[in-house]
Amino acid sequence: MVGILARTGTPVDRTVHIGMEGMEAIHVDWVAGTPLPGMRVTADEARKLDLTPKLATAALVGLKSRSAVFGVQRAVADYEGEPLMAVLPGVALDELWDVIGAGERAMLGMSVIVAIVSLAGLVSVVLAGLNERRRELAVLRAVGAAPRHMLFLLAIEGALVTAAGVCAGIVATAIAVLLAGPWLQQQFGITLSRSAPGSSQWLLIGGVLAAGWLASLMPGWRAYRLSLADGLSPRA
Repeated sequence: MVGILARTGTPVDRTVHIGMEGMEAIHVDWVAGTPLPGMRVTADEARKLDLTPKLATAALVGLKSRSAVFGVQRAVADYEGEPLMAVLPGVALDELWDVIGAGERAMLGMSVIVAIVSLAGLVSVVLAGLNERRRELAVLRAVGAAPRHMLFLLAIEGALVTAAGVCAGIVATAIAVLLAGPWLQQQFGITLSRSAPGSSQWLLIGGVLAAGWLASLMPGWRAYRLSLADGLSPRA
């Protein structure tokens, strides 16, 4: 063993890098892709053999000029000595991300549905508690609060509840990343970012907060329409 590479957070962390001669030494007692029964070549015996690779199945080629990429790809494909194929890693990765992007969009859609259901639950809870708070609202009206103040108070209440839910979600996500991140990295090579939310995440958070505030306007409008007599008159 020569050394251990620094962690990269990629599948490279789960690989062992050896030279071509080492690969030849590993398979020196193999035939047709399987080891020969009863035949075992020791490390000392392998060092005495000619371990020069006779063929290679793949090679990673780096170019100094990006403009030469397609020319080299065409030259490799047109090579008549061997049936070769040149693959552009960037294009292949883009195709892979297109496949993964469908799952990412599905998860985003599920998140939107969860947010809508949560906001609907917020409206339902506030509306259900509005009848129990009629007297409280009527007292505020009696001491001089205008109907628009009722609308404003309930809108602020809904916005604060939404903000509390967003903060709880951010904290829960940070804790989950902190606890599950090392295990996922070790078992599956998946690296979870511990950085602060980016611009797209902040945009989504702002959208959720705005939607929560707009949703709270419905119970606020209901409170706006309640008259002073509705809360102060005795109910049978």
